[in-house]
Amino acid sequence: MPNHSQRPRGRAVPSLDVRIERFPIAGTFTIARGSKTEAVVVVARIEADGVVGRGECVPYARYGESVEAVAAAIEALAPAVRQGLDREALQSRLPPGAARNALDCALWDLEAKTAGRPAHELAGLPAPGAVTTAYTISLGTPEAMAIAAAAARRPLLKLKLGAPGDPARLAAIRAAVPDAELVVDANEGWAADTLAANLDACAEHGVTLVEQPLPAGDDAALAAMARPVPICADESVHGLDSLHRLVGRYDVVNVKLDKTGGLTEALALAEAAERLGLGIMVGCMVATSLAMAPAMLLTPRARVVDLDGPLLLARDRAPGLRYEGSTVFPPEPALWG
Repeated sequence: MPNHSQRPRGRAVPSLDVRIERFPIAGTFTIARGSKTEAVVVVARIEADGVVGRGECVPYARYGESVEAVAAAIEALAPAVRQGLDREALQSRLPPGAARNALDCALWDLEAKTAGRPAHELAGLPAPGAVTTAYTISLGTPEAMAIAAAAARRPLLKLKLGAPGDPARLAAIRAAVPDAELVVDANEGWAADTLAANLDACAEHGVTLVEQPLPAGDDAALAAMARPVPICADESVHGLDSLHRLVGRYDVVNVKLDKTGGLTEALALAEAAERLGLGIMVGCMVATSLAMAPAMLLTPRARVVDLDGPLLLARDRAPGLRYEGSTVFPPEPALWG
């Protein structure tokens, strides 16, 4: 990777611009922790010699982040960007999280556009192809979720659960969409005393995968029980240092760039997880195509792809990723990479 700190004389000093942008959600997005009606994203834009690289992140209160604090953390690195900050140096300047994600992905984009080569090639990865993404059904009553699942007409549905009465929700949804593949996301909403019954209901209704059934940090029960459905760590996994405690409790890890702090650590995390025998899910926050695009590089190794953020918005940014139903296509350079 080029060391941007060694700029030839006469080259322009890189500049950093940080923007907070808002995109309305189509309806309301509801999980076990609450609801929201808009996606608030932070975009980092780095320009050098007329070439622009962009990265988008979603600050998440669950991880102690706020939009204002994330934007400020990115802006604080403007002097380092002017001095030629590169991706390797960035890893030690910010912890895993949304702020580092936006900058890391902007640097990948800038490098790809400067080199005139796609990001996957710079990373030594195969070109991503079109993949099927899950489509999220928000938490609601059994009847409302069944109606939404049927109306979606999607081959792969991700069900937001994590509240009392989840077996009834599963039964209603499966009756409404007998042929759809189902993934469940409990968002830490189950407890040790309800875990077995909820997992049995998932197995009964042919659920492929269950995300984060128990609270992160209170998931030891997973190691002591038979798991009738594969369990995926979401809130329990962030960067590389969180992997060691997952073995024996989880079967799959949900790799999200906003948790790992960008594509650089996401790629390292996925490789390390596979060495430990863990499968890979590629996930996202509710955001625009700019946030989904870097994650597409991880999809060839993923067991489940969940990059439906733009599908949940009333409008996406333009240009965006191309979606045909539940099929999402790799980004064009005008968007990212």
